[in-house]
This record gives sequence, C-alpha cells and structure tokens, in this order.
Amino acid sequence: MLIKGYDAGPLVAGESLLARPGFWSNYLLAMCSNGGCAERPVPEWFGDDGADTNALSEILFDPERWPVFRVPAEAGPGAVVIYRNLDGDYGTDYLLTHAGRSYVQQIAGWDGDVTGTGLTWHELIRIADNPASTVEGVQDTATRLLLVLPLLSDLDVPEAASARLTSALTAIGAPQDTASSTAGHLLAHITRRSVHDPAWASPLSGGRGVIRSAGHSME
Repeated sequence: MLIKGYDAGPLVAGESLLARPGFWSNYLLAMCSNGGCAERPVPEWFGDDGADTNALSEILFDPERWPVFRVPAEAGPGAVVIYRNLDGDYGTDYLLTHAGRSYVQQIAGWDGDVTGTGLTWHELIRIADNPASTVEGVQDTATRLLLVLPLLSDLDVPEAASARLTSALTAIGAPQDTASSTAGHLLAHITRRSVHDPAWASPLSGGRGVIRSAGHSME
C-alpha cells in the first residue's frame, strides 16, 4: 500500500483487524484515560477484556507493519487512519482523502491527545453515511463513524449524537446495558478537550482551524 508522505512506512491494510476482540479498546479507550472521566476506563466498555486488548496492541503497534484503515466516501472527502509506528515516535495520523484526487491531507494526529484541525459532528456523519462501494475500505456505517470519531472538534453536538454513538457502539459489540454511558464518556471527553479558536473553520470549508488542548496548539 502506498500513500504519499509515508514512503518509508510499511503500510498494510488494517480493515481485517476491526472485527478482532480488543480493537476498539485500543482505538478509543485512550480518549477517556487522561482524567476526563470520573470512572476508570476499562476494555469491558467495548465488550473486550484486558488479555484481548493487550494481544491486539502488539499487532496495532508493530513497527514492521503500520495498519491503515480506509474510510472512503462516495461524494466529498473521506478519511484514512494510519498507525504511525515509528520506533520512539508512535502515534496515529488522520488524513482526509478527496475523490478523484491522488493527494491526501493530514488534518490531525494522536500522540497522547488529538491535535490538529477537526471536523464538526455533521461532517463526521456525512463521511460515515456515504461509503464508496467501488473503493476498498470500510463500508459499515457504524464502524466508519467510530473510526472518524477522534476527529470531532465540535462543542455543539446535537442531542441526537449520543443516541447515534450508542447505536454504533452496540453494533460493534459493546454491551447494550453500558453502551449509552460509554457514548457519554466519549462525547464528554471530546467536547472538553476541544475549544474553538475564534477563527476556527473546518478543513472541509477550505478554512484553517485550531484544536487547543492542555498547552498545545497546532494550526
């Protein structure tokens, strides 16, 4: 797999890992692990256990294989998530793809917290609900939403966001009796970490944006 700007990285398609036990704990649990939640985050929130989570982390963070998760959209920008497994510089990169164009645009990264330019809730939903069936990548709308969720930088999410996120979590195996509270934890953490700059504009509108977090900003 080739993505411009990642020529030195051993990129591999990661979509087959999405159904593996422990994936969603690895991918989303850290969002609630820096004091944003009153409860201690645990893999069981996502229907996983610690052993599965630890086992899959060995695969996700393998320096010899960098998993890539493609979220192509039928119309408008899609997204790509890359586990950047550089020795001593592990992180996750979030890219936007543009239909009919060969280039990708990095808009955010995870290195202990998300920094970069985010998207609104409605932009996330547009990506999630418009899979491109003729392009390789994730087609399931619930999975697509959860993959792009870390890009959310919208303080004013609609009331329906919690129910939509709860439905997505149950679809990937989160316990039905706790999925709603897990959705609440995720949304609470995201909305607390992101503060709009007065000049904030979504990258989908052609503007530049800022996500500010604990002493760090990136434009």
